[in-house]
Amino acid sequence: MIFFFESPQKVVYAVQTPQPLAQEDITKLNWLFGEASPIQTPEVAGKFSGPRKEMITPWSTNAVEITVNMGIQGIQRIEEFFPLAEGDQIDPMLQKAYENL
Repeated sequence: MIFFFESPQKVVYAVQTPQPLAQEDITKLNWLFGEASPIQTPEVAGKFSGPRKEMITPWSTNAVEITVNMGIQGIQRIEEFFPLAEGDQIDPMLQKAYENL
């Protein structure tokens, strides 16, 4: 399962877990992501830049470790996606442009 959170700065966090998240864990993630709100839809509309799906980033590894230390169990991966404006450049070796998440 993949859950999405959107920060006030419009950064989207994708959280991969094998099971649904408990409400207490959602509250902790909300705090961890800087008051990011859970997105209730299975898809996020828009253009975003983020890591290639084949690569688990060091940022993700650290973020998952932090959630373990916070007492949240079962999170496999967390990645962040940034809004992509027309004309924005990405590094194709590390990032990919996504149409909807």
